[in-house]
Amino acid sequence: MKRFETLFFSAALVALAACGSGTTPAAGPGPSTNAIQHVVIMIQENRSFDNIFAGFPGADTTLVGACKPAPWCKGSHMVKLHSVKLESNGVSYFGRDIDHSHHGFKIECDPTTANVCQNDGFDLISFGQAGQSLPAKLYPYAYVDRKESAPYWKLAKQYTLADEMFFTETASSFIAHQSILSGTVQYSADAVLTDQPNNTPWGCDAPKHGTTTPLLFRDGRYKYNGPFPCFTQYGTMADLLDAKNVSWKFYVDSSGNGPGSDFSGAVWNGYDAIKKIRYGPDWHKNISIPNTTLFSDVKAGTLPSVSWVIPTLFDSDHPAAGCNGGPWWVTKVVNALGTSKYWKNTAIVLLWDDWGGWYDNAPPDQTNYHQLGFRVPMVVISPYAKPANISNTLYDTGSILRFVEQTFGLGSLGTTDATSTSIMDIFDFTQKPNAFSPAPEPPVLSCGKKQSEPGSEKAIIDHDGGVPE
Repeated sequence: MKRFETLFFSAALVALAACGSGTTPAAGPGPSTNAIQHVVIMIQENRSFDNIFAGFPGADTTLVGACKPAPWCKGSHMVKLHSVKLESNGVSYFGRDIDHSHHGFKIECDPTTANVCQNDGFDLISFGQAGQSLPAKLYPYAYVDRKESAPYWKLAKQYTLADEMFFTETASSFIAHQSILSGTVQYSADAVLTDQPNNTPWGCDAPKHGTTTPLLFRDGRYKYNGPFPCFTQYGTMADLLDAKNVSWKFYVDSSGNGPGSDFSGAVWNGYDAIKKIRYGPDWHKNISIPNTTLFSDVKAGTLPSVSWVIPTLFDSDHPAAGCNGGPWWVTKVVNALGTSKYWKNTAIVLLWDDWGGWYDNAPPDQTNYHQLGFRVPMVVISPYAKPANISNTLYDTGSILRFVEQTFGLGSLGTTDATSTSIMDIFDFTQKPNAFSPAPEPPVLSCGKKQSEPGSEKAIIDHDGGVPE
């Protein structure tokens, strides 16, 4: 497979760079353009490409999937994908999150002796960490109700949809939220971070005693009681942005329990796990709480050059959240940017952080012991994004970081940003800029009292990722 050859070479380069801090700028990462002056990275939660875009015209999708022989998987061992709601209410209020740990990935991937994913083990996993004894069976073979995903489809049809965007790693949200800042989770020469810390917050603010992060070793060993989640082993985009005096902000909700807050800020604030940021000046200057300060910054004309935008739980698309606010949130943010003075020079990258355990038909190339993971959806929205376009270029998380580096002349972290293909080829800076037309904000369910019930947020935290038994 052509993409396997490319990534195998890329992985070798990453391995050479991974042992250092990763902050030394490498050779110039490629062309830049003044047409884009603002990059906004929106990170939604836990959906595979097929789960959002199954049946999308012209894209590599499917409405059927292979399953392993079982009482619920007979005959041809193919099953039709069924429709699910974004809010994932069903057997129980929080009973529909699916295991998406590294262990779960290996079961779903079902690699051959040649280490090629068969993508036929999705019926053998379970409902999240707390529900290890409850098999998911055919539930992961699903796509989001088309009425709820319609706003995402509309954006994909207007701008560029990437159908070869793979999650760089094979674990869950904690790892994804490190990768989008660093392009790596390499902890040592022979081990990477995996899955999630065993306490919240997922970072330096976690309880100092007893909080650990799992490690995955090159030889296959899995260590539950790894390091405290306050890391110095790799650099982040903040290092490059600060060095070049390029403005940036990380818009995220509070990690507290006060009115209007939920656990999203405690688990999806990736910079909280970076010691240099958590205990340095950037924490107060560039970590913007709550996430809605994005709108006031747009209105005030103070939008930074680079932004990460993190939703609340109920606007995140996270399975079992009990709310379908994701399309509303994304539409609201895109409309705010699109109707502002910033539209003419902005690129919005809409990304889902990991696959969430949901079925996907595209086998990810296994370039090493922790990469690549399954496909995730990505839509690029910009006046210069190729319109009505489906990109078939192979991307991973490092592709987004590489684009940011090219756009602002930052140099390179020397991780996957140095070896991945930039999303620059999604843009056509010679085209007539796409005009922006605001979309109506879709309705949101009344999420009800259950949103703030004691223990409800912890139930999803416990489910989010899981670890092997």
